[in-house]
Amino acid sequence: MRLTSFFSGLAAFGLLSSPALADDEADNVPAPTYFDSVMVPPLIELTPDNFEKEASKTKWLLVKHYSPYCHHCIAYAPAFQTTYEYYYTSKPDGAGDTSFTDFYDFKFAAVNCIAYSDLCVENGVKLYPTTILYENGKEVKAVTGGQNITFLSGLIEEALEKSKPGSRPKSLALPQPGDKERPKSEPETASRSAAEEKKPKKPVATPNEDGVSVSLTAENFQRLVTMTQDPWFIKFYAPWCPHCQDMAPTWEQLAKSMKGKLNIGEVNCDKESRLCKDVGARAFPTILFFKGGERSEYEGLRGLGDFIKYAENAVDLASGVPDVDLAAFKALEQKEDVIFVYFYDHATTSEDFNALERLPLSLIGHAKLVKTKDPAMYERFKITTWPRFMVSREGRPTYYPPLTPNAMRDTHQVLDWMRSVWLPLVPELLVTNARQIMDNKIVVLGVLNREDQESFQSALREMKSAANEWMDRQIQEFQLERKKLRDAKQMRIEEAEDRDDERALRAAKAIHIDMNNSGRREVAFAWVDGVAWQRWIRTTYGIDVKDGERVIINDQDSRKYWDSTVTGNYILVSRTSILETLDKVVYTPQALKPKLTISSFEKIFFDIRVSFTEHPYLTLGCIVGIAFGAFSWLRGRSRRGRGHFRLEDSISIRDFKDGFLGGSNGNTKAD
Repeated sequence: MRLTSFFSGLAAFGLLSSPALADDEADNVPAPTYFDSVMVPPLIELTPDNFEKEASKTKWLLVKHYSPYCHHCIAYAPAFQTTYEYYYTSKPDGAGDTSFTDFYDFKFAAVNCIAYSDLCVENGVKLYPTTILYENGKEVKAVTGGQNITFLSGLIEEALEKSKPGSRPKSLALPQPGDKERPKSEPETASRSAAEEKKPKKPVATPNEDGVSVSLTAENFQRLVTMTQDPWFIKFYAPWCPHCQDMAPTWEQLAKSMKGKLNIGEVNCDKESRLCKDVGARAFPTILFFKGGERSEYEGLRGLGDFIKYAENAVDLASGVPDVDLAAFKALEQKEDVIFVYFYDHATTSEDFNALERLPLSLIGHAKLVKTKDPAMYERFKITTWPRFMVSREGRPTYYPPLTPNAMRDTHQVLDWMRSVWLPLVPELLVTNARQIMDNKIVVLGVLNREDQESFQSALREMKSAANEWMDRQIQEFQLERKKLRDAKQMRIEEAEDRDDERALRAAKAIHIDMNNSGRREVAFAWVDGVAWQRWIRTTYGIDVKDGERVIINDQDSRKYWDSTVTGNYILVSRTSILETLDKVVYTPQALKPKLTISSFEKIFFDIRVSFTEHPYLTLGCIVGIAFGAFSWLRGRSRRGRGHFRLEDSISIRDFKDGFLGGSNGNTKAD
């Protein structure tokens, strides 16, 4: 909570610097508490009168700056109080009869920022609560927001180890907020664990014990699959389907490969049509991964290696969301390009965790999902609110924007965000991800040769450097554009206030700044194996990787691409060459002439189709107009083509007169 939100209201009552309030607070001294049956004095309440004295006479001082009306502060209070009681009553090794406070010269204190707002402002406090660690009266570290006991302990342990190196234990059994005694000792815990181990454990069935694909029916499907938490990889097929027949040997090999690891099954949809309809199998073969009531469809390639890779990834994710610390996360970064991280603390509820457990199946084959409550992870990624979602793509963090509990528990909304960021910074273009990479974007596509590993790795580094630099620039431009829109809104508000125009003021305040409709084209980076996709690259872009690695900039929506710089040279795999050309394509496209990925004749029909899609009513009006014009022309032509006579032709007017009057119009005499 921000300090400024209180100042204007409180100043009207003279509370900001009222001595009377300070005296009242001093009179209401809290009573001592007890922890491990040891009396703990109340926290030191700091005021402008004693702050300098306490800070200067104590080597270490941990101060909580709070407001008694802030709900974040109220929620944080038990964690801070229990941490204080835990350390105050602790007995450091080698201290003898000396107390923790005297041995380390470490104290805890608090400042009421409503009663002593000037002191909080002087200490640089802008948000409630803010916890500051002082060493010899000088600020060492400031942390905003409510923290858990683990985080506070990490902060304290670092200071204690610095004060007396080697005096701290390697691990601590920390209490929970509100506890009045330490967790049970290690010997008791060990003996209890040993006693539990003596109890017979329920046997765990080995998955796919025989290494075969189990034939499933409507009778056993529910019992074996949906009513258990065992993971299953199942194909739904029809015996007459050619693709199913081709895949059958591969599926048998998969079952053998996953023996003892993952259950493999199959359903004959000719016999079990109702079951196939219930699971949504509309085409054959349909391949689904099940775990309990959740399922995920396999959409990858159908080679044995592709199946095994997916299955192993599925088993890993289906086993639950692992908890990691900073060391484990760093090790994971060496193996995974994309990692989703769920940050939580002691206040995270079971509803939050239930929503989290519904996500892993949708990430199979795309990314890794972990959770953490490690303070070192909070510090690295600047996390101050919990729970929080983040994706790390090769060390570059991107955060899930919503922070409200409902948004964090909205599985569909979270998955939509995950799908938008689960590709690596520079992914490989494959059949399975081509549409996601290419559609609705301008794509910087590197045509690389994987056979020359040294050249390939160097080119990939250049592509990643260009991608990172472009993203940094886009973030800066995004922030600048948003600032301009906010400034424009504020200017309208101030102008309306100056004119005392209530209607204009309401209209200005109602302006919603929506950056999603800023009209900015998304730019993505990718690479393609120029050898494996040689034919497609040559026919589409006229490039052969044998002539050297190249870069093209592709706009799939308009069927255009650029393969040369403004000087006419090819775009090389160089961050300078890429970024200079990309600037021209995005901001001044008229400076570079594009090429087409389709023929000029096809482009005419493509433009008509695009126009109809983007402007349906205008296109429909044009079609109606053209149809009406064509109809009018044909109607006029048909009228002109009908039989008629001309008066000036071979028969004279007198002859016509005789005929019209009923007489003969011939030249012979009539009797």
